[in-house]
Amino acid sequence: MSDLPNLPVTFRPGRTRAVLLTAAVAIFVVITVIALLLEQLSTGEKISFVFTAALLAGVLLMLARPKAVADEAGVTVVNIASSRRLAWAEILQVHLRPGDPWVFLDLSDGTSLPVLGIQPGIARQQAIADARALRALAEARSTAHPDTPGG
Repeated sequence: MSDLPNLPVTFRPGRTRAVLLTAAVAIFVVITVIALLLEQLSTGEKISFVFTAALLAGVLLMLARPKAVADEAGVTVVNIASSRRLAWAEILQVHLRPGDPWVFLDLSDGTSLPVLGIQPGIARQQAIADARALRALAEARSTAHPDTPGG
């Protein structure tokens, strides 16, 4: 198939990620500057402010983590707090139904795995295109002859 993306390819919610990273930096900088400018705060209180800012920024950075990386051997799904490596043969179907918050993979073990790296939030058309690309890759790779690299 000529419309398949070249591998490796990384799918991630670009706009959402940009908003989260920008917010993380802004929150950290603003809270830290406020802590340093408030003269009535003790050193311990200032450190507490900076620690809280770092904690908030860390949460936003974790929310910006999701992605799916497809390569010749399979897909690595990185969600907020977990990561899972899948061979192409393990992926039976790729779904992004209307109203779904992100893509779901139906797996050969009977489970379903959410792929937070493809989410239609603020970039719906990009998410749909990414879901179609991942679906095409999964269909092409899972039916490929095992002796033929890449299908």
